Amino acid sequence: MVDTVIVENEQAPGSAVSWPAILAGAAVSAGLSLILLLIGSGIGFSVMNPWSSSTVATTTKAATVAGIYITVTAVMASAVGGYLAGRLRHLWLGTHPHEAFFRDTAHGLITWAVATVVSVALLGTVTSNLTGTAARGAGMVAVRDGGAAGLTDQLFAYDYVAVSKAQGNQVNTGIARDYNGDRAVASRLLGRMATQRDLTTDERQNLAVIVAARTGLSLPDAEKRVAAVEADARAAADTARRVGMMLSFWLAASLLAGALAASLAAWEGGAIRDGRMKY
Repeated sequence: MVDTVIVENEQAPGSAVSWPAILAGAAVSAGLSLILLLIGSGIGFSVMNPWSSSTVATTTKAATVAGIYITVTAVMASAVGGYLAGRLRHLWLGTHPHEAFFRDTAHGLITWAVATVVSVALLGTVTSNLTGTAARGAGMVAVRDGGAAGLTDQLFAYDYVAVSKAQGNQVNTGIARDYNGDRAVASRLLGRMATQRDLTTDERQNLAVIVAARTGLSLPDAEKRVAAVEADARAAADTARRVGMMLSFWLAASLLAGALAASLAAWEGGAIRDGRMKY
């Protein structure tokens, strides 16, 4: 009589993380995000009128629309990537449904994280400008670098009507000489307003003297112009701050929504992969 001994083959322990599925889902998610963002940029340029006067309400509304689109883009791209990661991961034999749910959602979350890092690497300029200006309150950089030149032009604009009246219709030809040094001083002062503080009384008076000397205006008229430009600079800085704050909150919301969408989509894909859910 021969005894038969049955030896069960133990399953070799393996990692519960399917990195090929995660990388595949992350690549698709990053690529889809890039496509959707480019489409959004094209739509924005098509509806934007560069010759219209932009108001605070219009700028704020544009930031809100951009934030909503970014959030929708994050949800769509993350959901597709998470679903692919759930469907493509390897089969877990003998795994409890609760454990399978945790692993699937974890796969979706990891896919979202990898895709986010890849997207930041590919779109580094856009992402750093949006998040950096909002997080550090440097939304005023747009005013300091892009807006100070326009405000300086407004400050040194030659008012022929006012000057001709003050001088008996005799145009002051002395303003034609080079004044780059005075413009540089004015630009620095206006740029400082965008990030630090308002002008001091001495700085305001110095600007008025420079404007009066360079434009031919009387000192009281130059002081009025300096006050008007200072108010415009303050309003532009406040608008940039609010837009940066809104974009910061929208970016945070889009990241959270993308993480949730990727996790849920990965759970659905994994459930279909295991046969726990039907189409």
